[in-house]
Amino acid sequence: MKKINFSAGPSILPQQTIEETAKAILDFNSSTLSLMEVSHRGKDFIAVMDETIALFKELLNVPEGYSVIFLGGGASLQFCMVPFNLLEKKAAYLNTGTWASKAQKEAKLFGEVIEVASSKADNFSYIPKDYTIPADADYFHITTNNTIFGTELHTDLDSPVPLIADMSSDIFSRVIDVSKYGLIYGGAQKNLAPAGLTFVIVKDEILGKVSRKIPTMLDYKTHIENESMFNTPPVVPIYAAMQTLRWLKANGGVPAMEKKNKEKAALLYAEIDRNPLFVGTAAKEDRSIMNVCFVMAKGHEEKEADFSKFAVSKGLDGLKGHRSVGGFRASIYNAMPVEGVQALIDAMKEFEKQNA
Repeated sequence: MKKINFSAGPSILPQQTIEETAKAILDFNSSTLSLMEVSHRGKDFIAVMDETIALFKELLNVPEGYSVIFLGGGASLQFCMVPFNLLEKKAAYLNTGTWASKAQKEAKLFGEVIEVASSKADNFSYIPKDYTIPADADYFHITTNNTIFGTELHTDLDSPVPLIADMSSDIFSRVIDVSKYGLIYGGAQKNLAPAGLTFVIVKDEILGKVSRKIPTMLDYKTHIENESMFNTPPVVPIYAAMQTLRWLKANGGVPAMEKKNKEKAALLYAEIDRNPLFVGTAAKEDRSIMNVCFVMAKGHEEKEADFSKFAVSKGLDGLKGHRSVGGFRASIYNAMPVEGVQALIDAMKEFEKQNA
């Protein structure tokens, strides 16, 4: 029985991505060399890099004046690279979860940080709505999707200052207006590629305004000027990203993904709301379409371990919630077929019958 992968990351990828990358690892471009051992400066891999960046820009409708670069270090390195490059006096942060908190903590090393709002007191179960973004801030940072708590910003915010977004887990899942953002970043291991690749979309004009000296490797300009080749890039994840973007384009692009993702999420949330054994943890208006978080309903808490074992017996893998919150989390990224979601729903219904 082939398992269905609900892991939050590293997560499910299109079969095309897995198969084509595996082929290239054995023999890249009929060179008899593995993708893992070819030069990143060879013409064959430069063509891969060029196509990946071109597809990235095309599928997200990235406007002129923005650069797309690929780095290492994950989104966690961006927690410090953003303020290193952009924070001169003051930055504003919206605190909606663990990763937003970590990003905010790093920024405090570089200057004053204003927390405009937080849902921490309610276990990050909703996205704060009523707050004011300081007009004198150097930038405003948000985390658009919160994998641990299952909340998501469903629209692009208007900001009087450059808007910076961590889109690690919802990039390419919905249509976004890139022109509203100064910088978008994220780890690729959710909707794009294997772990080891970080993407950054940055508006060129917001760079070069801080007075501090920036270490060469941590300066966005370094990587823009060197076309993501200042140092050896993560070759295999970039190739895998290219395959995912090809798959995405062939399947209708981001608008088609958004439609499918909303349909999948609606099916699963409907079962959570119907089934007396389960309850969702996020406010309904802020529910993520990528990470569906739920727990056993009141009075049924003792059945958590039983359902976990039952799900595993049905081939449903990676449903355990983050270690910091427990419960369950079904990550239904772009590559998750509706059949996978239906298999989880069927398991929940069967478990309900067995425990009626």
